[in-house]
Amino acid sequence: MRQYAKKEGYHIYKEYKDEGISGKSVENRPDLKQMREDAKKGLFQQVTVWKINRISRKQLDLLMIVDELKKHGVAFRSYTEQFETETPMGQFALQMMGAVAELERNQIVDNVKMGMKQRARQGKWNGGVVLGYDVVEVKGSTQRKRKETKLAVNDKEASLVRRIFEYYASGKGLKAITNELNHLGYKSKHGKPFSVNTIKTILSNPLYIGKIRFNKQEDWNIKRRKGSNNNPIIAEGEHEAIITDELWEQVQSRYGTANKYHNRVFFGSFPFTGVLRCPQCGHGMVAQRATRKRANGERYYTLYYQCGQFANKGSAVCRANSIRADYVEPEILRRIQEFVNQPQLIEDVMNRLNGKQKVDKGALIDELKQIDKEISDLARKKSKYFKLYEEDMLEVHLLKERVGELAEQETALLKRKSDIENMLNSEDDDKSMDLARIREILGEFTLLFDQMSNERKKQLVHALISHITVNDDRKINKIELKLI
Repeated sequence: MRQYAKKEGYHIYKEYKDEGISGKSVENRPDLKQMREDAKKGLFQQVTVWKINRISRKQLDLLMIVDELKKHGVAFRSYTEQFETETPMGQFALQMMGAVAELERNQIVDNVKMGMKQRARQGKWNGGVVLGYDVVEVKGSTQRKRKETKLAVNDKEASLVRRIFEYYASGKGLKAITNELNHLGYKSKHGKPFSVNTIKTILSNPLYIGKIRFNKQEDWNIKRRKGSNNNPIIAEGEHEAIITDELWEQVQSRYGTANKYHNRVFFGSFPFTGVLRCPQCGHGMVAQRATRKRANGERYYTLYYQCGQFANKGSAVCRANSIRADYVEPEILRRIQEFVNQPQLIEDVMNRLNGKQKVDKGALIDELKQIDKEISDLARKKSKYFKLYEEDMLEVHLLKERVGELAEQETALLKRKSDIENMLNSEDDDKSMDLARIREILGEFTLLFDQMSNERKKQLVHALISHITVNDDRKINKIELKLI
């Protein structure tokens, strides 16, 4: 690629490499993301790749990126596949090659999945780390390109797994087990405190009775939990079991009963989960319901928000720091309405923001003057180099090198100048906030809140409120709105 650039007389602005990262998606590709941002800034005129599948093996992503580059005036070239994306035939060739690349990738994925399913049916481990076992290499295996691995019992971790199963079989709940393990200083396989979900996953994994379960989740990266497979592969594994079948059956019997009768429905919408922040650790607060009895034996419920870390990992990580829902929800609405009823207060905030905009505008004008000065300096320098060349005091390759460097600087300055001019020419009304509109939105929010569906309440809360801090006395401290 470097030789090609040199031969064509191109100056390489930057090399973008996502080494060791799959090309199946444009997500989690830091250099690809940076390249797109730099193209938007006009820092180069052409992107050249070895093959088009280096951009993406997914045709939709490939075409989207090439179209994006085109909008920014950046050409796209593939060294090994000669076509120009600016012409109709070149675009057609790109689409066909993109389709072939995606087909090739999908075939590879299918073949890999078939191979992994076959290994699972044979009781072999398909990879990944799991508490209680270490993944070790099978010595003397030469049948696969990659090293053959298997599971070996980790005695120290295996004793912890047995303890978890015995705890649950003896009647302890998921939260109690999580809390105790974290207080004792135990860590998960990834070195983090245990959570309720971690314990639940361990208790439901047949790996610990010597079985291999595979394909429980299909296309996890895309479907997440919606990709649950009700008929996963379960086969006798080659590895050693950690717990007995009797203990497993005992735990599954209790786990199934607990799931059947456990009531997850709370009498309340809890719209402020996530935006309410724990005063101790700053984590988002979640719903909690406390059940109590009156003197006549009647049950009643008190609703709270509590620290999400405590709810999921126990008191070894944080405290409950509970705050009653029947206090916090009306208090938040009251404070927002109080803010709405003081237009002078909103106007003061707007004036401060608009004042900052004016300062920024002045800074932009100063920057624009400086850019014009630098562009004039570059023009003088180029003229100087050409004069030296005409007088045979500068060789041609040095002239190209110097002028090329100056041209790069000039391109960057012109791009920045254009951006500043666009900002300065935009309407001031678009920059400043509309006082009436802010009052209208917040007013409707407080007046109609009780009439909204639970889902709508949560959507509006997260759209309007950045976060709400709680002080050590379990009272609302500060509400930060996204609007201002």
